Amino acid sequence: MAEVEPDGGRAPVLRLDDATIGFHGRTLWQDLSLDLVPGEFLAVLGPNGSGKSTLLKVLLGLQRLNSGRVEIAGRPARRGSSRVGYIPQQQTLPVETPLRARDLIAMGLDGHRFGLRTRPRALQATVDQLLEDVGATDYAEMPVGLLSGGEQQRLRAAQALASDPDVLLCDEPLHSLDLHHQQAVTELIRRQAQERDAAVVFVTHEINPVIEHVDRVLYFARGQYRIGTPEEVIRSEVLSELYDSPVDVIEHRGRLVIMADHVEGDHCHVDHGGVL
Repeated sequence: MAEVEPDGGRAPVLRLDDATIGFHGRTLWQDLSLDLVPGEFLAVLGPNGSGKSTLLKVLLGLQRLNSGRVEIAGRPARRGSSRVGYIPQQQTLPVETPLRARDLIAMGLDGHRFGLRTRPRALQATVDQLLEDVGATDYAEMPVGLLSGGEQQRLRAAQALASDPDVLLCDEPLHSLDLHHQQAVTELIRRQAQERDAAVVFVTHEINPVIEHVDRVLYFARGQYRIGTPEEVIRSEVLSELYDSPVDVIEHRGRLVIMADHVEGDHCHVDHGGVL
């Protein structure tokens, strides 16, 4: 059960306090303060090199801040914490990978050790439940290298959820997936996070597949950031201020389109002011 703050609110499971980071004299972002509560879904946006992946490294305990602090479940972020689940970008596994679907999930429960040995009954039961949770029971015994990208991503989600984490970090998990699998993986992450009371940090270049699930957006650009609901952040005046240059945000057939010559990223496919 999630802790409760003295004022009756839910205690954050992720906290950044005046966090600043940069490399070689360049500040990626500074004075970032952020609290995420259980079940909250945060989308992280911004151009390439703005610090999105660095944020995940900080939360994973792989990168130290220049100043400020970061806590996961009330403790300093550290490498290998079971309180943090991680779903990487979709990368197709080689056909010859010597693992079944259930073996890949089990690696999230027993220290990521390879081994096709007979597993304890309790572990088997947990793996079976995770397979069911992510809709992968039908291909539990199949070699992972023979599965589609979307099916493999479901298994990575199950593996990340195996330790019942407080925070689920997602590094562009929809990359190279078709629309059907984008929707399926996103809905899976959202549902599992809600049911397990985990906060989600979802780095993405494309806001549209996830926008209906997003509670808040963190948008990085030019060493600055803006945070708020999608309606508060993804607006022409806000992004124009963030980039210090004109940006137009329009809605077209239910999708947000960001139009500007200088803005990078798949969420704003633009060139010379026009949508590609």
